[in-house]
Amino acid sequence: MLDVITIGDGMVTMDPKSSGPLRFVHEFERKVGGAELNFAVGSARLGLRTGWISRLGKDEFGRHILHFMRGEGVDVSNVEMVEGYSTSVNFKEVMDGGQGRTFYYRANSPMSTLRPEDLNPEMFAGARILHVTGVFPSIEEKNIAIVRRAIALAKKEGLRISLDPNIRLKMWSSERAREVLLSFLPDIDILLTGEDEAELLFGVGDEKEIVKVAESYGISSIAIKKGGKGAVVAQDSEIIEAEAVPAKEVVDTVGAGDGFDAAFIYGLLREWPLERIAHFATLVGSMVVSVRGDNEGLPHLEDVLVQLGERSEVER
Repeated sequence: MLDVITIGDGMVTMDPKSSGPLRFVHEFERKVGGAELNFAVGSARLGLRTGWISRLGKDEFGRHILHFMRGEGVDVSNVEMVEGYSTSVNFKEVMDGGQGRTFYYRANSPMSTLRPEDLNPEMFAGARILHVTGVFPSIEEKNIAIVRRAIALAKKEGLRISLDPNIRLKMWSSERAREVLLSFLPDIDILLTGEDEAELLFGVGDEKEIVKVAESYGISSIAIKKGGKGAVVAQDSEIIEAEAVPAKEVVDTVGAGDGFDAAFIYGLLREWPLERIAHFATLVGSMVVSVRGDNEGLPHLEDVLVQLGERSEVER
């Protein structure tokens, strides 16, 4: 039995060894990434039983990602390696201060072989939450049907559905993103959104108005992620403003939102008070940005508890 399931790409990420425009970077370090992959890693490190649905190329990069995810304790029984398809790659550009861009090379991706009927209903039986993002459906039109099928299977088994819009306007237009993601909302129980994404979806910028619109879709748990300004979270008419936890140093912001998502869901599954969930999630987000890499900074539960002052320093 799983606590959380997610579905999406796994890619080899080429991390620059120096900051600045990509055209001036001469050395890279091979890592792994992908929004849903990062979420799965973050969830597993917090101790959640996590399943990941994906397709990888039957090549050395695919084997590397599969071994990495298995080593993180993620259930990869629904990850297949596909002959004749190359595992996707992306190159990151990181500027001073941690902000940057990502350049994708995912044509003829092994994920293009996944069809709605390939989803295994048995994986959803007994699980608790399905987490989806706006990244996977933005890559290819057919992926929208896969997400709908996953949501239908999850609903049939009584899972709660979590959505991070994670809107990438390189991948689809704002109009198409809004149309598709709004169509998912009647089935969503947990919305984990950035403030700009929420404004794009709902046409309002005020946080209380965002919460009100989200609740009109029947969404029970809402988090509005504001980066260095903290977060606003709401549940059952309770709204809390969580202050940002200052990061020791901001070196790479990629993965912070995925870490927040994993931590928020962890707190929900533990049935913590909303205020504790909000602080826990913002703390995890701040820990992620202090480490270079898409998922290297995603903390283990004991490391978060140390930061909270709830246990002594972890010996490695």
